[in-house]
Amino acid sequence: MNSRIAQLTYAIGDIHGYDALFERLLDYIRVDAELIGERPRVILLGDYIDRGPASRQVLDRILRLREATWCDLVVLKGNHEEQLLKFLADPMTGETWRIWGGAATLTSYGVSMPFLANDPGVWCDVRDDFRRAVDPVHVEMLRSLPVSFQDGDYLFVHAGVDPDRPLAEQGPETFMYIRGRFQQAEQACEYVVVHGHTPEDPVTDLRWRIGVDSGVYKVGVLTAVRLRGDNRKLLQVRTDG
Repeated sequence: MNSRIAQLTYAIGDIHGYDALFERLLDYIRVDAELIGERPRVILLGDYIDRGPASRQVLDRILRLREATWCDLVVLKGNHEEQLLKFLADPMTGETWRIWGGAATLTSYGVSMPFLANDPGVWCDVRDDFRRAVDPVHVEMLRSLPVSFQDGDYLFVHAGVDPDRPLAEQGPETFMYIRGRFQQAEQACEYVVVHGHTPEDPVTDLRWRIGVDSGVYKVGVLTAVRLRGDNRKLLQVRTDG
């Protein structure tokens, strides 16, 4: 598969609240693009929040990046952003969010999450506190995010695609959540799928899919893939330098 993309593109895997590494990777990308001499597109593949220490700061940085003049930006929605929105709509989803690392996001906004709270009233109180604390611009941005982006021979999604259904019949539930059947397929669709969602070591660089979730919250490594014409290269930053 000799796949091509029209614009110099950098796709960044799951950030999960690690804003310092996100900043370093963006600096790396900016310098790399300047050396190449082309205007880059940066694609963020979802899961900006939870688990790490600075979810609010990551969302602030994404908003600033939207206004930056050095790159074009595509921001996709991940399942963790979807879970935050579900919690705002229904506080009874709070325990699921806690299991997924939502307490770290709440803490970044100055809100405490109870530990294994079974009282619906407690979750309602936490949700109300979060509504008051969260920046409405953050919520508006998360609600507006697309779940896929396609350019040239490449399809960008958070999690993957269903190899057993036409792409036209697929949507957010698949693009943000699928794992096993997608990763086990010999080829899931006619595009090269660039995705995050499932931490992989080493990150996956196959003929038909590129997985760039390097498990930053586990190993302190944040990954991007550079796509230029029919070439690809992985870029990484690490907490240990």
